[in-house]
Amino acid sequence: MTYKVFIDGRHGTTGLKIDERLAGREEIEILTIPEAQRKDARVKAEYINAADVVFLCLPDAASKESVALLAPGNTRTRFIDASTAHRTNPEWVYGLPELNAGQRERIRNAQKIANPGCHATGFILLMHPLVAAGIVSPEFAATTYSVTGYSGGGKEMIASYEDAGELPQSMKSPRFYALGLTHKHLPEMRTLSGLKHLPLFTPIVGDFAQGLVVAVPLPASSLAQRKTPAELQAFFADYYKGETFIKVMPADTSGVLDGGQLPATACNETNRAEIFVFGNDEQILLASRFDNLGKGASGAAIQCMNIMLGLDEARGLAA
Repeated sequence: MTYKVFIDGRHGTTGLKIDERLAGREEIEILTIPEAQRKDARVKAEYINAADVVFLCLPDAASKESVALLAPGNTRTRFIDASTAHRTNPEWVYGLPELNAGQRERIRNAQKIANPGCHATGFILLMHPLVAAGIVSPEFAATTYSVTGYSGGGKEMIASYEDAGELPQSMKSPRFYALGLTHKHLPEMRTLSGLKHLPLFTPIVGDFAQGLVVAVPLPASSLAQRKTPAELQAFFADYYKGETFIKVMPADTSGVLDGGQLPATACNETNRAEIFVFGNDEQILLASRFDNLGKGASGAAIQCMNIMLGLDEARGLAA
């Protein structure tokens, strides 16, 4: 069977990666809107309603406009939205199959999927299981930070790094951003983790194209159930047991670090997320590492598409 796929916003960073990852898949037919008609709502509506799956790789407002073009009564066309527009909307299913035991089936049956944000994916993979199990209280005042490649900032940021010739000294150093503490991923980070308060989140961009590490400090005294790092590692290993794309790293991390360090790029070009637990009896640090353009964007979207269409979930994706 052939499935028709329309990528609305095909020329953006995520859209290009989805297009690239779907190229050569014989069961997928990509519907390509003529360039001159790309912004014609009437023509776009025809493509949306002809598709089995529509990937929305657009700003929030444009994403909502495209969803509104779905014809009344059309229950066949299914959406996977890569914007932040619908991630906490209860009418949309959150596209993280590994979230809990029932999430994969919700995705399978959904017409509208909200693809997770990259930073949010890392935070939720770490915090949702702990809150759900009562190890971390919903009242916990979480702090998190991330180190990410510049591709996560979209075309403008990519151009500022890649088209600038010699980078100014200030851009050669990792740079904190979103210092107003209102990053657009915060609502989903709170809602999907089960926390009652927004985490204090500070992302950092570095002079490398892609790759991401999200870290969450956990003072042992703040846990609702006191756990050692080894016990938390065992908990995560059991929680994500059998998951193709989630790899919980061993409690003894000496063999998986790079000279005792944790580079952000080791999962690039895959859909794999790795989970680490570091620390001692008093201080614990959780970390998740993955490709911000893979499990953090296009890979996650394709994983959801595979589930929705009843295909092998890992088809076209590297673990």
